[in-house]
Amino acid sequence: MKIYVFGNEYVAEDKRAIEVAKELEGAIEGISFVFVNPNEDVSFVNERHVVILDTVQGIWEVTLIEGGAIDELISSPRGSVHDFDLAFQLRYLKKLNKLGEVTIIGIPQEGEVDHLRIQSILRKLVAHDMQGS
Repeated sequence: MKIYVFGNEYVAEDKRAIEVAKELEGAIEGISFVFVNPNEDVSFVNERHVVILDTVQGIWEVTLIEGGAIDELISSPRGSVHDFDLAFQLRYLKKLNKLGEVTIIGIPQEGEVDHLRIQSILRKLVAHDMQGS
């Protein structure tokens, strides 16, 4: 299962998801991280289920964002210009009906990052993917 990692390693407020992914690389069987460079077009057009790891402003713990909560997240401002590009691309793909189910694993900009929670979320996602859910 591919996990798309967004962020900018040169912007302190936007690099935590990248750091987390690098720490977890190879730790969970069935997971591969795809690092998306700032301003790069997304490569998950027409995928059935897209999982994104991204730094999210305004949360204080690792948060799973899916379903209707995605629409609220998409329309709210972020910490860097890159995040506006992601939000625009997600809105655009959704409007064109080229965006499947989206799950965002939100990493807080500040505070502790619960790596065990992230690993638990990733393992559950892999299990669901293997079951075809």
